[in-house]
Amino acid sequence: MAFYRPVADHALLVEFGTTITDAAHAQVLALDKALAAKPFPGFREAIPAFVNLLVDFDPVLTDHVEVASHLRGLADQTHTPAAPATREVLVCYENAPDLDEVARQTGMSSEAVIAAHLSGDYRVFLYGFAPGYAYMGGLPETLRLDRKPSPVRGVPAGRVIIAGAQCLITTLTMPTGWWIIGRTPTRVLTGDESRPFLFDVGDHIHFRRISLGDYEALA
Repeated sequence: MAFYRPVADHALLVEFGTTITDAAHAQVLALDKALAAKPFPGFREAIPAFVNLLVDFDPVLTDHVEVASHLRGLADQTHTPAAPATREVLVCYENAPDLDEVARQTGMSSEAVIAAHLSGDYRVFLYGFAPGYAYMGGLPETLRLDRKPSPVRGVPAGRVIIAGAQCLITTLTMPTGWWIIGRTPTRVLTGDESRPFLFDVGDHIHFRRISLGDYEALA
């Protein structure tokens, strides 16, 4: 069951649950795709998250009641989202500043941490915080650590970072309290206005290990 909550005078939040599950996120993606195919007058933007979809609209052209009615009609229909794409991300684990500490805290060797990270089943759940900053679920249980006690400033773009059950790739120089276990030459910000980010929400991500020499040649 979905819940519809007004947000200010120009948006509606559609909630499919209170905990992150594949079923709830599948409903988010299905409604997002259905709305893109059949928008209502005054529709501006839909922003998918873990278990909810924020729908922004022009309050001059429509209101919460009409938008909720339209969304309920879409939700009552059967929608089969397009099969998610699988995107490959190259990652170099050499000289990663937090790899050894992650190994120490998890009781694993550094190579075991790398193997565990490569084995994860990653999926993009949402974008947030910075352009192209894709929150990926699917980090193996063995690598799940709390964030650092305090963030580190000036972390460059292209760093592969983990915390909790998630993995991200930094896209700008930014502060982070997440654990930096690798770096990638794969560019998430494409520079293409028609497709600014490499990933779509719902995409599966496959990490492939490369050597330091390969990284330096590609970066």
